[in-house]
Amino acid sequence: MTEPNQGLATGEAEPQPENRSRGGSVQSVERAFELLETIAAAGGTASLSKLAQESGLALPTIHRLVQTLVGLGYVRRESSRQYSLGPRLIRLGESASHLLGTWSRPHLTRLVDAVGESANLAMLDGDQIVYVAHVPSKHSMRMFTEVGRHVYPHCTAVGKAILARLPPIDVQALLRRTGMPAQTEHTITEPGLFAEVLDRVRVQGYATDDGEQEIGVSCVAVPVLGTLNPLAVSVSGPAPRMTAAVVDRAVPLLRQAADDLARELTP
Repeated sequence: MTEPNQGLATGEAEPQPENRSRGGSVQSVERAFELLETIAAAGGTASLSKLAQESGLALPTIHRLVQTLVGLGYVRRESSRQYSLGPRLIRLGESASHLLGTWSRPHLTRLVDAVGESANLAMLDGDQIVYVAHVPSKHSMRMFTEVGRHVYPHCTAVGKAILARLPPIDVQALLRRTGMPAQTEHTITEPGLFAEVLDRVRVQGYATDDGEQEIGVSCVAVPVLGTLNPLAVSVSGPAPRMTAAVVDRAVPLLRQAADDLARELTP
């Protein structure tokens, strides 16, 4: 008995994959995510004309994709007739943040073992820095950073490391929005001076914080390069233990951890 024919009958036209672009990816999916990222880059809300300007897509195409995203809950239509990121993205973001913390933990643990101080992974979230992973040191007196905590970027080493990788015009706009409030007497609150600090960070490849966020706490951080979201890894501890020698030893180890993490996170 012959097997039933599992292929196409002779003369039948092979169905064409829907909206496939080069490389086998689905073009409509690519465009949908491009629109979501454009809305996010615009601060979470954008008009159809803004989406058309940034994406180069025709308005009918954008309208169709956005309406699909609205129906799924990933975008919501505001009374102003603009479109904002929808509530269903929150669950995805929380899950991704949790996984990011899980993936980074081995790298942070190696930092703690090598340097002897607490290690952190932080991300730019809107205009603030959020800590997504933390491994404490083994010292009885140590720094403990609560995962999920938000801080201003201008007074932290991780914030400076991240801002130094952004276009200066974007940094200036962010600082205008936050106002650069003083957290301690050592916090830099003058935009011109802060711009000079970021210039040094770009040259040396790492950033420091000496009591600018919390009195008695020092930190050194490097950016994680090549990832979609702006990230930085850091080592922090009580100021008396964070000597220049410790910082010099920590910087190459931080760079190695950042490179290893970037390779793991880059598609």
